[in-house]
Amino acid sequence: MSVHSSTRSSIIQPQQFSSDVVLETQNLSVYYGDFLALQDVSMAFPSNQVTALIGPSGCGKSTLIRCFNRLNDLIDDCQVKGKVLYGEKNLYHPKIDPVEVRRQIGMVFQKPNPFPKSIYENIAYGARINNIQQNMDELVETSLKQVGLWDEVKDKLNENGMSLSGGQKQRLCIARAVSLKPKIILMDEPASSLDPISTSKIEDLIAQLKERYTIIIVTHNMQQATRVADFTAFFNAQESDEGNRYGYLVEYDKTENIFGNPQEEITREYVGGHFG
Repeated sequence: MSVHSSTRSSIIQPQQFSSDVVLETQNLSVYYGDFLALQDVSMAFPSNQVTALIGPSGCGKSTLIRCFNRLNDLIDDCQVKGKVLYGEKNLYHPKIDPVEVRRQIGMVFQKPNPFPKSIYENIAYGARINNIQQNMDELVETSLKQVGLWDEVKDKLNENGMSLSGGQKQRLCIARAVSLKPKIILMDEPASSLDPISTSKIEDLIAQLKERYTIIIVTHNMQQATRVADFTAFFNAQESDEGNRYGYLVEYDKTENIFGNPQEEITREYVGGHFG
């Protein structure tokens, strides 16, 4: 199996961040059966910052963030090697409960996926099954206010969440995530299916949410990365000896450096629009 190697390390080390590191990967590789999907990723994520993962399709961005809350556990034949450290804990230690991991590290998907329940129950149901101990009316209101949705839906909380517009549905899903009081919110292309106005609202919301949460976002939209992210990691893909493509981390730095002064030529080509 071919192995990607680089003549220099582009990994930002934890001590270079101005804030504490909340999540870190060490030599993380992901396999689907015998096929390598993501190779040897070592990187750290600073708290209360937005980190964007960019790169062409098939470079492992979504695979990576699904490692962070153990969603890859749900895929047959998926094997994760290496470590994902959340504080002092390796999230892949046998004694770690994946359900608790997903409460601490929430996920917002590309396509808005509200529960087929009332707007109120979209927030309350998840909180109840996760044993969130708080007055439920207060929790619903607080969560909806955090995502700027309260004033739009406060008079129709008993209406089905599926009746909302696309942008409202996505904000409802984000409200559902924050109601569980996570430390980290993962966002996988959260605005790719939305119109420009709804996209702008989501981006504004991300900027507000980082005051309370650490956010890791996958995006194909490089302009979006420049608008919302403090740090950006560029991933690329190459072919193994077995003929399958696998992803690897090329360069990770402050967003302004990735787009304004990248250190790797292939990063410069990608952000310059030459491929992808």
